[in-house]
Amino acid sequence: MLKKRINSFRYAFEGLFDLFRSEVNAWIHLAAAFFATAAGFYFSISTTEWCFVIFAIVLVLSAEAFNTALEHLTNLVSPDYHILAKRTKDVAAAAVLLLAFGAAIVGFLIFAPKFAALWGS
Repeated sequence: MLKKRINSFRYAFEGLFDLFRSEVNAWIHLAAAFFATAAGFYFSISTTEWCFVIFAIVLVLSAEAFNTALEHLTNLVSPDYHILAKRTKDVAAAAVLLLAFGAAIVGFLIFAPKFAALWGS
């Protein structure tokens, strides 16, 4: 039982490493997460603001992981071009895009007033 739990974590970390090893977009999202985190520390954002920032980061990275998993599965079941395989990949990518836009809006709402105050003084 304990070995199964340990293995499940090991497999999850293997998936995480594979995500960042193989997906450029995951690195882009990770870089954005790094800058949002650095800005959060710099501006000493509130606990509530941290919750929104962390939630946005986790949502976008999770969506990227789901998108990658769907791409791998689609490539497995449809190695040749098929319009439905393309549409599957496109819709999965759209989900990531929507979450990334949402995260950018959260970041703008939290950090824009702080940057404006910094530049205005």
